[in-house]
Amino acid sequence: MSRVSKPYEIVERALELSRADGCVVLADEHSSANLRWAGNALTTNGVTRGRTLTVVATVDGAQGTASGVVSRSAVTADELEPLVRAAEAAARAAGPAEDAQPLVAGAPESPDFRDVPAETSSAVFGDFAPALGEAFGRARAGGRELYGFASHELTSTYLGTSTGLRLRHDQPNGTLELNAKSPDRSRSAWAGRATRDFADVDPLAMDEDLARRLDWARRRVELPAGRYETLLPPTAVADLLIYQQWSAAARDAAEGRTVFSRPGGGTRVGERLATLPLTLRSDPAEPGLESAPFVIAHASGDDASVFDNGLPLEPVDWIREGRLERLVTTRHSAALTGSPVAPGAGNLVLEGGGGRSLEEMVAATGRGLLLTCLWYIREVDPATLLLTGLTRDGVYLVEDGEVVAEVNNFRFNESPVDLLGRAAEAGRTERTLPREWGDWFTRAAMPPLRVPDFHMSSVSQGV
Repeated sequence: MSRVSKPYEIVERALELSRADGCVVLADEHSSANLRWAGNALTTNGVTRGRTLTVVATVDGAQGTASGVVSRSAVTADELEPLVRAAEAAARAAGPAEDAQPLVAGAPESPDFRDVPAETSSAVFGDFAPALGEAFGRARAGGRELYGFASHELTSTYLGTSTGLRLRHDQPNGTLELNAKSPDRSRSAWAGRATRDFADVDPLAMDEDLARRLDWARRRVELPAGRYETLLPPTAVADLLIYQQWSAAARDAAEGRTVFSRPGGGTRVGERLATLPLTLRSDPAEPGLESAPFVIAHASGDDASVFDNGLPLEPVDWIREGRLERLVTTRHSAALTGSPVAPGAGNLVLEGGGGRSLEEMVAATGRGLLLTCLWYIREVDPATLLLTGLTRDGVYLVEDGEVVAEVNNFRFNESPVDLLGRAAEAGRTERTLPREWGDWFTRAAMPPLRVPDFHMSSVSQGV
């Protein structure tokens, strides 16, 4: 077997080498292509390939089942057996795993399990790159400069277990971030898109939107900290709710450690969180946001378990028409908390608002702020999920339905759970790229939200 052996052969050979009571093997074949540009000109581009192999060994003992996990990249034939032995040694050195469960079994083999991995290449930018070049020309003529990058990744994950699972999932993931700046760098605007293949990305339309935002910024007004009626665009809503979802483990809530803990014990499942009839959900088959239909866990934690690898994922409503419906569970934490099994998923959708676009919501605003995006988000208090962070690349003043100026940036202090309860309007749901969490989570669809009293806690000098 060589470095370029087919992934399924690597998986099968690792399982053959295993001497543990149970074994899970994950082979991730990764390829990526990227473009970068600055000052209206391409600067770099490249294509990469890689392989990561993860072996999970489980060892039964008198006190319970232990697990050991070892991951390595670029594994060669000579390194495969030492990798398997290292996972087994880690399992034998560990105490019983708290999340131990029987390994998943019974799923039919994926029809493409024995096929070669999917790969991306620079060809994914075949239509996008010429349109980007045209956007450079328009920007240059309009007196602005474009900076940014486009990245496309394709990961083929092969999952095999000693209980007979042979599963595969191909995950494409594309992102585009585009910044427009005035030549003196005094004004900046940002736009981002998430995509599966760049066929649905229009850099000319994005540049047009950025040009409009730079024009808004020609007039600047300084505002003090305070509470303002604020329009949060989908990207900002996504960043807040992704963090909320990352904090929604049922066990943590049942043990009284999170915003989803019920005073006196238990969880807040069943409580109304939003006054609007909003539904927050995940679905592996969501059109345009497709994600893995089974659990892929390279490590165990509060919201994931290596013992659940291969467990089928179903559509789930986390919040249904304003009420908390589910919290994230593994099989182990579901049993501990008496909750349904609901593993975390690879996408997140918020819907249930009206049909108005962000532009229509601006037109219906008497006086308020319009944000572009949030960044540097950090948790302040897990008990309330109070977050702090900064606005970036454009905060605009709206008066009588029109944007009249750019204002200074702010630091904010808000809890996404609290925001859902105070939101006065939700607009039309659309696919969006989270600005802060885009390196980890890109498959999101969110509406813009109108918050009547968003807390801008202090003025920031950030841009």
